[in-house]
Amino acid sequence: MPVSPVNPRNSKPLYQVVEENIRDLIDRGQLVPGDLIPSEPQLAKQLGVSQGTVKKAIDNLVWERRLYRHQGKGTYVSNIDFNNSLFRFTTYGDADGKPTRIHKETTARRVEKGSAQICRKLGIPEGSEQLYIERIGYVQNKPVMIEYSHWRADIVPGLEDESVHIPDLLYALIVEKYGVPVVRAEETLTADAADPHTAEMLQIEQGAPVLALNRLTYTVDNQIIEVRTSKGRADKFSYKAEIR
Repeated sequence: MPVSPVNPRNSKPLYQVVEENIRDLIDRGQLVPGDLIPSEPQLAKQLGVSQGTVKKAIDNLVWERRLYRHQGKGTYVSNIDFNNSLFRFTTYGDADGKPTRIHKETTARRVEKGSAQICRKLGIPEGSEQLYIERIGYVQNKPVMIEYSHWRADIVPGLEDESVHIPDLLYALIVEKYGVPVVRAEETLTADAADPHTAEMLQIEQGAPVLALNRLTYTVDNQIIEVRTSKGRADKFSYKAEIR
């Protein structure tokens, strides 16, 4: 892997420099999906940094799903297309707009008959089965957002099984496990008031202001596969989408 030693006088934390160097190699195509990257001790030696620094950088890139670890074999470049704006340019942040990592936990998932409105949007007959997924987003162990997600059940068979781990980046699972490309999304951002369930899950008063992000997610042939509404605390949550 073509890497140069890290300048210890760089103003950024060293793990961020290592992280950016590896991310840049992926973006420029010098590391391609399926490539095995050097071990953490090897990278630490090549870059002139500690193994702890390399581990933190790798951990962050694994969290982003740019890399994945294969038990007993090593760390590889993910096969997800990160040139897709759905993966690269959607950012959640704090109330000041500063990007922040949101950890998500699945609080409900089940196959059920979809409402007339959901079925119409998903392009399936009224009363057809759809997969409902509810997730809470946390920042520093505090709930800041909730996602209500409806999927075509035939697209994600078995995802209702509790044994299937749903990562923070749900679309990565859809691409890797089901082979379904996520090609684009349409979004509408509105102001809303917290309904009783949203208020309970976000630990706010009923009727408190929330930001509501309504999304339609598409695969090939202009087919909608997901209808999602995300609601975030207005005092703790911001949303940024960069399009290019």
